Amino acid sequence: MSTLPRIGFIGIGMMGHGMAKNLIAKGYTVRLKANRNRANLADLLGAGATEAGSNGDAAKDADIVFICVTGSPEVEQIVYGEGGLLAAARPGLRVVDCSTAEPSSSTRIRADFAAKGTKFIDAPLARTPKEAEEGRLNTMVGADAEDFAAIEPVLKAFCENIFHVGPPGHGHVLKLVNNMMAMGFAACIAEAFAVAAKSGLDLKRLYDVVSVGGVNCGIFQMMTSKTLAEGALDGFKFGIGNARKDLRYYTHLAESLPVASFIGEATHQSLVQAVNLGYGDKLIASLFEAQEKINGVQIVPR
Repeated sequence: MSTLPRIGFIGIGMMGHGMAKNLIAKGYTVRLKANRNRANLADLLGAGATEAGSNGDAAKDADIVFICVTGSPEVEQIVYGEGGLLAAARPGLRVVDCSTAEPSSSTRIRADFAAKGTKFIDAPLARTPKEAEEGRLNTMVGADAEDFAAIEPVLKAFCENIFHVGPPGHGHVLKLVNNMMAMGFAACIAEAFAVAAKSGLDLKRLYDVVSVGGVNCGIFQMMTSKTLAEGALDGFKFGIGNARKDLRYYTHLAESLPVASFIGEATHQSLVQAVNLGYGDKLIASLFEAQEKINGVQIVPR
């Protein structure tokens, strides 16, 4: 009989599918709750997972429940909604939130779980669905030492790099700070290329110069290399709508501390503008398309 912790898993979208797949492959007993997306369910059930009838049912007999959804409204529905996790909470259960969530919401959820003896741990993710399928995600965990020790072996089933970044809540804070920097770079690059295009500068020469200088970075290459070479806008696999949500959480965090956040607010508004122009369902490099529409320039080769 397996001595591995029994797993409940809620949210099997682009990231969650790979995470659950790797847990099953490593021998964990996994009980799944699909929410909006059931397309990813069949192969996981075929590999040995079982399906839960409700979010609370995913916690039945589980030692650890993972949540992997878009953000705080979805997490709150899973916790507080009818048949939710809070109603199923019990002493000894650990709930691990892998979403990018708003710290103030997570603090309230943590307190409500604690009243029932359940631990609520934040472990947001980095990298893409490709690495999720490969079991090579990064995660930043906010937890006390005992809880981190309990979940670290399980996280190794789908993570390559696991960082214990501090006490509960610090995982979500670190993820928001990281995403603010990433999206700030992306918005800056899109605006700079619009100015360059409007001036008549050769954008490929701009790319060449930046690529061998101190301004070069992974974000720059993801934004520009495929865009300029192929006219492709999929080099940075993160959605503008999700980025807007993350920057909203970041600006709320900065306001609550309080810390002046001129760059964060400007980045957030650039993403709001792109969504309002119709690019919310597109990937981050489509910030170039938003700049083209605003400024009447051409950045993307067509």
